[in-house]
Amino acid sequence: MNSGSRIELLSPRLANQIAAGEVVERPASVIKELLENSIDSGAKRIDVDVEQGGVKLLRVRDDGSGISADDLPLALARHATSKIRDLEDLERVMSLGFRGEALASISSVARLTLTSRTRSAEQAWQVETEGRDMAPRVQPAAHPVGTSVEVRDLFFNTPARRKFLKAEKTEFDHLQEVIKRLALARFDVAFHLRHNGKTILSLHEANDDAARARRVAAVCGSGFLEQALPIEIERNGLRLWGWVGLPTFSRSQADLQYFFVNGRAVRDKLVAHAVRQAYRDVLFNGRHPTFVLFFEVDPSVVDVNVHPTKHEVRFRDGRMVHDFLYGTLHRALGDVRPDDQLSAPVVTAVVRPSGPEAGEFGPQGEMSLAANLLQSSQPQPSYTAPNSGAGAGYQYQYTPRPQSTVPVAEAQAAYREFFAPLPGAEPSAAPSLPEGGGDIPPLGYALAQLKGIYILAENAHGLVLVDMHAAHERIMYERLKIAMASEGLSGQPLLVPESLAVSQREADCAEEHHSVFQKLGFELQRLGPETLAIRQIPALLKQAEANRLVADVLADLMEYGTSDRIQAHINELLGTMACHGAIRANRRLALPEMNGLLRDMENTERSGQCNHGRPTWTQMGLDDLDKLFLRGR
Repeated sequence: MNSGSRIELLSPRLANQIAAGEVVERPASVIKELLENSIDSGAKRIDVDVEQGGVKLLRVRDDGSGISADDLPLALARHATSKIRDLEDLERVMSLGFRGEALASISSVARLTLTSRTRSAEQAWQVETEGRDMAPRVQPAAHPVGTSVEVRDLFFNTPARRKFLKAEKTEFDHLQEVIKRLALARFDVAFHLRHNGKTILSLHEANDDAARARRVAAVCGSGFLEQALPIEIERNGLRLWGWVGLPTFSRSQADLQYFFVNGRAVRDKLVAHAVRQAYRDVLFNGRHPTFVLFFEVDPSVVDVNVHPTKHEVRFRDGRMVHDFLYGTLHRALGDVRPDDQLSAPVVTAVVRPSGPEAGEFGPQGEMSLAANLLQSSQPQPSYTAPNSGAGAGYQYQYTPRPQSTVPVAEAQAAYREFFAPLPGAEPSAAPSLPEGGGDIPPLGYALAQLKGIYILAENAHGLVLVDMHAAHERIMYERLKIAMASEGLSGQPLLVPESLAVSQREADCAEEHHSVFQKLGFELQRLGPETLAIRQIPALLKQAEANRLVADVLADLMEYGTSDRIQAHINELLGTMACHGAIRANRRLALPEMNGLLRDMENTERSGQCNHGRPTWTQMGLDDLDKLFLRGR
């Protein structure tokens, strides 16, 4: 610091322009702040007009409660808000905006006009300001109940900032994404968007299941809704509902991921980690899952005031939240069976924990790492849908799925070749489809084998194509995991214990989670304030670098309160074993063997994808086949 310069207060204009750098990054930042204010005012309809990607004009009009004439100048002042009064309000804040900086920041870098009328006022009032002098001018105006905010010539007085804006299309895409996020967060509000005079979005209020599904389809595309699994679960004061895309509906980018905490769209690394873990076994390398999820929790246990843009949150008990999200999504994805994927598109599902599932969480709602290993051997809930037309507001009914876990002895034998000749079965014998289409298994009955690679089967919908190696690989992999869970992880003592230098916090963490390491086959001993000794490692991981693995697990435990690295390593080995043990291409199967594979697919978790995330089967309905041959034209 220059010792000769004196400390002086910043001018209000300069202070606002500095604050604008935190809040107003581009037109999308402006629209986010304006829309949040409209929603907080109780608006049920919001109209947005944009010109030149928002750089020339942004106009937001709502039918909310409005602002009184006396409060209009104060609305443009820094740290002025109607949403909090004291620290207690801040700790339980539910409004989207509350820092009292948005309008002041926007008006410091643009020409802003705010017109508003309350229900009790006889007429509307308008306040104008331009970035330089910040002196608001108030005058009467004509306007219905509600508020309009017009922002023109963004960054007109800060040309350096304007130079960093991208092309008009890029800026508008960012702006449109903000509106989509808010439209998903608030189904009860209608949103209308026009760009350069052209209508882009027209989303009406969505107050029932069917209307909500239509809005999700309008924002995310109809393909997402057709390939999404609806979920809803509530436990220990935590509630999660929404839609998660099937693994086969993945994306090359993380561009269709919407997560809301108490109605606020957030990007949180703890949430991202939990979702990534849930999809770990079923997603193709480099692909990203899709989801629209709503998480509801007591506002007092989540801090939304972490960042000026309020995109990040901090949970008081991050581990409980992480394990709740992971456990819920992991079970939902693991329980998808072919009959679920063949059901009609649906609106909402209700998943309620059954006996064994409810016991997976401890008193604090936390799932232990050891419980994760046993996950696949637990009976799972299923989703069964009535035969209703798409768009109807019907609900999934929860029914317990029959116990289909492979016996331990058979699971242990999964290392051997699975397909032995079936006793007393004629090689050419194949079940035929019953009259009237009743009692047909979801994947039907095998008809033939194609090129020693694919199984062709007929079900109630038409033709089923199965990649037999990929399907068998998944079946073997799940059986190996069950065998591992039933036998537990045996440890192998090291002849010479390995020494690991860590920080004091990491050593404390290792001591705190001693039982977790023990269940996973590790034995750690603290030799000093910053030294650990590794005395035993899991027998399956004897070729792994023990030092690096323990260090990575400790890093995860300190960051998220949980870690899946050990299980990820073990699963990788089991996946390799399953891949080598699965039937190879060009292996000829008899029809009973093919049908045995189809039945196992119907009873195996995650059977829609192989261990690498590739699809194992696909359906071609009669309509699809008719199109190929131009039938009915």
